[in-house]
Amino acid sequence: MPKQRPRGRPRGYDATDALDAATSVFWAKGYEGASVDELCRAMNMPRASVYQHFGDKQHLFLTAIDHYAKTRLEPLSQSLGPIGALDEDLQSFFDHVVTLATQDPSTPGCLISSVLSDAAGTNPLFKAELDRRFAALEACLSDRLRQSAEKLGAPAEVMAVVLASVARGLTLRARSGTSAVDLRAVGHAAARAFVDPAGT
Repeated sequence: MPKQRPRGRPRGYDATDALDAATSVFWAKGYEGASVDELCRAMNMPRASVYQHFGDKQHLFLTAIDHYAKTRLEPLSQSLGPIGALDEDLQSFFDHVVTLATQDPSTPGCLISSVLSDAAGTNPLFKAELDRRFAALEACLSDRLRQSAEKLGAPAEVMAVVLASVARGLTLRARSGTSAVDLRAVGHAAARAFVDPAGT
């Protein structure tokens, strides 16, 4: 009589690898476009195991968002420093945004700005997650602005929303195929204009 396999993690299961795979599928296909079967194949897990370890598709998506934030967005906050002058740190920040959004042609844009925002719609869980992720980036930018010697034209919290909106716009343009070279030029121009709006 053949031995029964013990219950628990499926053979070949690795949480990080599985989440990386799910993140890539959602990033490339969008929430609605990513089928459960496609996710299971990419994660190398049967459907029952995916549901056991990650819940349904909605909860898997939210887990992938959290994984993405921890593994892909950390360099964005680190790039803000403060390392150099404000315009230099903002240029570095936008460079990291563009790299994230363009480095893999199969996953253009941003999982949060491009995919989660599209999926939010009338889904209260996704809308709350989108608000939380947007607020986290804006808080990070606000912290950097408060450490700057440059005079701001509005409160740091307001200017942070402006900068975050530029970053999201860059990822959306990347999603539609704008080149990294063009996007970096826009990011650098935005950083310079933010610090020196008169162009002096």
